[in-house]
Amino acid sequence: MREKTVLPGLAFPELEVFVKAQGEPAYRARQLNDWLNKGADFEDMRNLPGGLMEKLRETAIARPADILSHQRSRTDGTEKYLFSLADGHCVEGVLMRYHHGLTLCLSTQVGCRMGCAFCASTLEGRLRDLKAGEMVGMLTLVNRMCGPERVHNLVLMGSGEPLDNYDEVLRFLRLITSPEGLNIGARRISLSTCGLPEKMRSLAREGPPVTLSVSLHAPNDQIRRTIMPIARAVSMEALLAACRDYAQVTGRRVVFEYALIHGVNAAPDQALELARRLRGMLCHVNLIPLNDVPERDLRAASKEEVAAFRQTLENAGISATIRREMGADISGACGQLRAQYLKNPVI
Repeated sequence: MREKTVLPGLAFPELEVFVKAQGEPAYRARQLNDWLNKGADFEDMRNLPGGLMEKLRETAIARPADILSHQRSRTDGTEKYLFSLADGHCVEGVLMRYHHGLTLCLSTQVGCRMGCAFCASTLEGRLRDLKAGEMVGMLTLVNRMCGPERVHNLVLMGSGEPLDNYDEVLRFLRLITSPEGLNIGARRISLSTCGLPEKMRSLAREGPPVTLSVSLHAPNDQIRRTIMPIARAVSMEALLAACRDYAQVTGRRVVFEYALIHGVNAAPDQALELARRLRGMLCHVNLIPLNDVPERDLRAASKEEVAAFRQTLENAGISATIRREMGADISGACGQLRAQYLKNPVI
């Protein structure tokens, strides 16, 4: 049996070709595209003829993901989505509300194989990559749930390593920044990576100029290797060289994510070491109070440690902020809700 075409994964010229192959005039592609951008399924597409709808149901998929679970924080309005996919897998998304608009954190893989010690996404390993159409489908579903509001900012920082799924993520970025797509500005998109230098250099030259967020989490190779397996293959020197390259090619500052772990990477002398390494780079450090993951034996740094670490960086001339914790009462951290569901699949 022929595999169905996932329509949200098609660029507009490809959608025109697909519609013409169904024996329909090209203008039907514009109508269909408008519905897909709204996260609609076939039964919602009321201005399309019945004959075309019958063909589409036989050959295509309009909605490659559904919402399995939806939770909203009572403290800050953060919303957690658990999406179900056609093959039975599930992945997460987090919608955060800021004064500048809605920000959605999306996954790029089912699970993750990077093995970072502080992250719940990697506990079950990587099961498969997400397709571009699935990621678009999740984004349009959230927009549909938000009514008149729309997602203004996108963060690829959910489950998975985006650059480990490079081709599909790059296609996804091109789809959502396209004028015929959701037309999200590249400057409103952040892509998080644990550090794959070759893919970072490729993204700088092939992709839209999104903000690169690098999961650094240590001031040196010795510490980084204890919490991030990727550091055994990629030295900090090689990683920071790729970061400098990205900033130079795109003109965008690199954001370094740094989860502060008591007794591991949160001491003042470690802040000074980090500042020395980053000096002269167009960058910013985003300090993250550690989210507790019961399966990992790591303790969050205290508020005093976090504040002192930031002050040390600022005194050394490195721009730094502390990320506000959001969604704690709904398992807001990457992978937590999915991990709970896999243990007890009752919604």
